[in-house]
Amino acid sequence: MRLLLLLESEELSVAELQMILSKGQSQISTHLSQLKRVGLVEDRRTGKNIFYRLKSGESDGNASFVTELLDLLRDAASDIPEIAQDRDALALVLDKRRDRMRSYFDGLAGRFGREYLPGRSWQGLSEALLALMPPMVIADLGAGEGIFSQLLARKAERVIAIDTSERMVDFGAKLAENHGVSNLEYRLGDMEAVPLGDGEVDLAFFSQSLHHALNPERAVSEAWRILRPGGRVAILDLLRHQFEEARELYADVWLGFTEIELRRFLQKVGFEDVTTSVVHREAESPHFETLLAVGTKAS
Repeated sequence: MRLLLLLESEELSVAELQMILSKGQSQISTHLSQLKRVGLVEDRRTGKNIFYRLKSGESDGNASFVTELLDLLRDAASDIPEIAQDRDALALVLDKRRDRMRSYFDGLAGRFGREYLPGRSWQGLSEALLALMPPMVIADLGAGEGIFSQLLARKAERVIAIDTSERMVDFGAKLAENHGVSNLEYRLGDMEAVPLGDGEVDLAFFSQSLHHALNPERAVSEAWRILRPGGRVAILDLLRHQFEEARELYADVWLGFTEIELRRFLQKVGFEDVTTSVVHREAESPHFETLLAVGTKAS
């Protein structure tokens, strides 16, 4: 039923259906084969890929049957709890399909720094991007000692670093004072109850902090609240993994997030133009991957 509802709206490959349904390739292929055998699904080969779609039934006189079947499926959809998640996952898959240049640029990023070229470095690139950053008021949520806060303060109008650890806040504040960073303020507080007023900042930034939140969705909602209209949220966090030791080693509450989960968090509270992508994969085991999610609060 889930397959038919998906294939009604979009032509999809087995790999795309795997991503949407979180099922194995053999299971999906078996279902598709059965649906094709009874004349409900047809396929189309393009190069090495095979795409599946719902068969209209017009060619074999079954159009009315297909229409009636789809009406029944739509009526039943409200009783299938996975349907809403399937729709969100389908939107993500289609975004990735449209962004055909992403894999090319990912490859370029992977080569950056592997070959020596005089003057080319991640530090130099970071400095250039910081120089281009417009002056903004930024909230660094779950900042720790505030390494990113201190970097951002070089160009930001003002940075407010929020953390629940009094020791971290004291350490970061003294470090900023010792280095004469006057536009960086540390505040003791929780990312799920941010000590800022409504609409105070231009950018809400989570850097590897959201997986420490007891309720990540509430933290994202707080980010929306403190942003001005037109402001943006940026989340850098771990892609969902199975390294259970992270709970003990790093006090992680969540073992990362999927792209679909972060999209749903952001869209549910009202963010628009939401994009997600995996931006880094560590070479050493357990091969943690970094996920970037960005959204905009409507003007």
